[in-house]
This record gives sequence, structure tokens and C-alpha cells, in this order.
Amino acid sequence: MGLNNTLKAINDPIRRQILELLKAGDRSAGDIAQQFDLSQATVSYHLRLLREAGLIEVTKEKNFIYYRLNLSVFEELLGWIYDLGGQNP
Repeated sequence: MGLNNTLKAINDPIRRQILELLKAGDRSAGDIAQQFDLSQATVSYHLRLLREAGLIEVTKEKNFIYYRLNLSVFEELLGWIYDLGGQNP
């Protein structure tokens, strides 16, 4: 896990909102973009950073791209935070 990339990715409020949307399940790029008053290019940029940080995964089906949370990265991050505090989960 690239901890710096992960923390940078979750630092942005738009990216945190995207992660919140994905808690409910997989969503297409278009569906995610409709939730924001931003250009498609800006939403794509945020999705790319989340993907590069490993926080989301991509599935392609025909002409659509679907995004979903990568929970293993969140588990690693929580494990690191617990270790930092001297606690084991």
C-alpha cells in the first residue's frame, strides 16, 4: 500500500464523497458524475486518483465502467493506524 497516495486521496472532500457513494455498491462513472456539479473530466480525475491509490477497483462491462471500493486497502490502513497506536484490531 502506498500510504502517502492513500492519505492524499482521502484528503480531498470530493474523493471522500465518491467513496461514500461507493459504500452502497458498484456505480458507473456516469452515475457518479451525476452526483456532482463538476465536469466529467474533473470527476474522471478524482476517480483516477482513487484508483491509483488502490481505494477503488474498476470493472468493464460492454460500454460501461463500474467502480467499487477496494476494502483490503482500508483494512491495511486501519491496521497501520492501530499499530501506530499500539493496539491490535
